[in-house]
Amino acid sequence: MNLVAASALIAGKLERSVLIEYKAGVITSIQPNSSLAPTIAGTLLPGFVDIHCHGGGGYYFSALNPDQISTVIQTHRAHGTTSMLASLVSEPIENLLTQIETLRPFINQGAIKGIHLEGPYLSPTHCGAHDPTLLKEPTIPELEKLIEASDGNIRMVTIAPELHGAIAVIEFLVKQGVTVALGHTGADAATTRQAIAAGATIITHFNNGMPKLDTGENISSASLNDSRVALELILDGVHLNESNTQRILDAAPRRYMAITDAMSAAGAGDGAYTIGNLEVLVGNGIARLTSKNALAGSTLTMDQAFQNLINNFGVSIIDASFAASTLPADRIGLRDVGSIEVGKIADFIELTDSGLIKPLLS
Repeated sequence: MNLVAASALIAGKLERSVLIEYKAGVITSIQPNSSLAPTIAGTLLPGFVDIHCHGGGGYYFSALNPDQISTVIQTHRAHGTTSMLASLVSEPIENLLTQIETLRPFINQGAIKGIHLEGPYLSPTHCGAHDPTLLKEPTIPELEKLIEASDGNIRMVTIAPELHGAIAVIEFLVKQGVTVALGHTGADAATTRQAIAAGATIITHFNNGMPKLDTGENISSASLNDSRVALELILDGVHLNESNTQRILDAAPRRYMAITDAMSAAGAGDGAYTIGNLEVLVGNGIARLTSKNALAGSTLTMDQAFQNLINNFGVSIIDASFAASTLPADRIGLRDVGSIEVGKIADFIELTDSGLIKPLLS
């Protein structure tokens, strides 16, 4: 099969009149400056890669009903996310094992690219929308059990590095090929640097669930200018205000990644929801715990995050695609997605002339 795009993002450049051939869903040839008439009028981009997403369409990845998990996936695919991790919140380990077992068929089918454990190895003082009674210190035997249950498909784990035993666990996970993110933490600068030296490469939803910018020598100050780590950003205008967002974009060019951290209300509207056992009220698209009014994930989709980068902060299409597709894929070891290249999966999106995202799945 083939398509001809009026323009396409190839090797970090916007090329014109690009003929792309693909077979069995894999790109086999890319030819810029084609003389053939375009079949895609807009700009062809790689599909979005969301490495931090809990739910959508009214449901969670933690659901034990496969139809509900499928609804989450289809909700986000409709907004241009062609690759994603299923993020799970803090739960008792036995519950996580059951959730992982339910997700395994979706991984085997390629519908999701793996699992992200956001907890339970988090700080109770920065728990956000995680139930503080479920949080615990990480141990290698427990994580071995979880990794084995996933058939090696736990791709990312968020850990508070100040917890007892966390640095040794980070080193273990990195050796297992698992990406380690630091988050829901009150870590000081020294502990942060120690965790990064041990192999942590991502900061979970930067400036959320952690000390804020300009509050001292801590994980925010230590990671903002550290070239070894990438920063997840929830670009909904709520989790990060405009001035802080611009500051981060300026300080960490090509180190920031768009994520959704979406809860079940993404694509489903306002109303009463839950996260784990905690009650959530969503109003005007903003999700907050009813108990303490803390933010409880977002209702963001990746197309909105991408458009916010371009429209609100003047980020180029090239850099916005890098943040929403290329860098996330790279950081969790997905080598077959994230950019339009020969040998990669032919999952595309179209940026139309009106600025809308249109999924074009192979």
